[in-house]
Amino acid sequence: MQPGRFTELFFLDEATAFAAGHRPCALCRREDYDRFVAIWGGLHPGQHGADAIDAQLHDERIDPHTREQRRHEASLDELPDGTFLLHRGSPFLVLDTDLLRWTPGGYAERVPRRPRTPVETLTPPSLVAVLRRGWTGALPLLHPSAFDVV
Repeated sequence: MQPGRFTELFFLDEATAFAAGHRPCALCRREDYDRFVAIWGGLHPGQHGADAIDAQLHDERIDPHTREQRRHEASLDELPDGTFLLHRGSPFLVLDTDLLRWTPGGYAERVPRRPRTPVETLTPPSLVAVLRRGWTGALPLLHPSAFDVV
């Protein structure tokens, strides 16, 4: 990676990138970035530009004391599709009435989503709010394997 340049990261899908605390790139995905910024501005009035967004996402994803990934408590029935959470110690994706286990090659294992269950989310709260607003971008929110899991 080049110091002082954009982050050269690639993810399985948009939901995975959001779970890692990343927004659409302003350089290579300008239309998605602009749409994202418009949603972000409605959720965070007064925050403008990539630096402000990145600072908040960094605060929401990294514990400053341990430098480990920060997790957030939520109720499972309040989470929108595309949110990642921990279930049985593994990352799972919320999709409709189910949870799908994430793997580097795609989604596997479908388990039922239980309402009113307290969970730890991996997706930062600000990005959960973006998903709740109905995020759609040029990239698929979910890898095709999400729709093939039995």
